[in-house]
Amino acid sequence: MLTATLMGTTASLILRDWRVIANAQPISNTSTSTTIFAEDGVAIRGTDPVAYFTVGKPVPGRQEFAYEWKGVTWLFASAEHRDLFANDPTAYAPQYGGFCAYGLSYGALVSTMPDAWSIVDGKLYLNYSIAIQKQWQEDTAGNIDRANLNWLNLQSK
Repeated sequence: MLTATLMGTTASLILRDWRVIANAQPISNTSTSTTIFAEDGVAIRGTDPVAYFTVGKPVPGRQEFAYEWKGVTWLFASAEHRDLFANDPTAYAPQYGGFCAYGLSYGALVSTMPDAWSIVDGKLYLNYSIAIQKQWQEDTAGNIDRANLNWLNLQSK
């Protein structure tokens, strides 16, 4: 049993909470063969990933600027954003395939909302909600370390 405490709650209780969230947002709606969170084949709920870096906020993408990468469709607000992504997708794509970074730090693949985001060391991280993002930010470095390890383990299966 984990004994670490976060916000006055043991990690095991938080993990149990993630199972409830994961059940409410099943990964069956995602592209499981590519490990990219996508609904109806579209990544980041149709949000332009480049806009987080260039505009500093989530911006809806448009179908006319679609780009296929890793088996899913990515939408962009402009041809310029699409082309930036196409030239270096890993520079703009969210970490962990767009799944919730905090959820992954506890070993859970959980959906995300485009408004719950942050850029850390030049990388985009998404979270399940604004409330979960606040928990993520309490130990960003530790959460990234745990999520990276869990992501590697998931990719090796």
